Amino acid sequence: MTWSELKSVNVDGMVLECATWGPSPTEAPTLVLLHEGLGCVELWRDFPAQIAADTGLGVLAFSRAGYGQSDPATLPRQLDYMTREANTVLPQVLDEAGIGRCILVGHSDGATIAAIYAGSAVDARVRGLVLMAPHFFTEGMGLMAIAKAKDAFDTGDLATRMAPYHQDPEATFRGWNDAWLAPIFKDWDVSEVIDYLRVPSLVIQGHDDQYGTSAQIDELATRSYAPVEVAMLENCRHSPHLDQAEKTRHLIADFVSRLERIERSEVRVA
Repeated sequence: MTWSELKSVNVDGMVLECATWGPSPTEAPTLVLLHEGLGCVELWRDFPAQIAADTGLGVLAFSRAGYGQSDPATLPRQLDYMTREANTVLPQVLDEAGIGRCILVGHSDGATIAAIYAGSAVDARVRGLVLMAPHFFTEGMGLMAIAKAKDAFDTGDLATRMAPYHQDPEATFRGWNDAWLAPIFKDWDVSEVIDYLRVPSLVIQGHDDQYGTSAQIDELATRSYAPVEVAMLENCRHSPHLDQAEKTRHLIADFVSRLERIERSEVRVA
């Protein structure tokens, strides 16, 4: 099977949908896209194709179990589901897709998963992180926004709008929303993983993000041993790659280009 023909990967007996763009892992590094709490492959829209064109790198996107056209997830989700996705599922996806040198590009839950993996595993394939609207701990305003999403699903047309993208919109929504609104989840905090990051990060967040404040970004910038670049975008809410698409792609392409120059440079030891 060629890179362009890769439409799914098998992880622990589950079939996860995926899609690819640009050169294969044998030809260039790969940007691995990790979606948000209600995302999937298709909801990246045209971002993967555009960022592949902008960077010249390959792109792999996949839908986690319970999302998109992937196999269903077991519900209710464990409250450490992001850590489980990072440490159990993600490395198997990388293996199954034949990923070599890569940069993890995550949005929201996906950004958290990317950071957890980079801070927990010793994986030389991962050379950098792009984290869009990550969260490392809960905030009251974020939980209020998630509660509003529940109202929109229960009383509005959110389920209808999700239906074209997910096999089971109800299960997709409840799996994410029920976990975040569980009383014990108020104490959720994975910020310790930041202390173990050893690859450069680009973190992008909107000034008007309804799910998290700049405290999330400050935590990363002050605790990471590795370099962190921060971009706070005006007129941008929770989805920089959609709300400020051109600016976000430019930031990512520039970050990736500089990483690639570092990778190619020769280090001379006196």
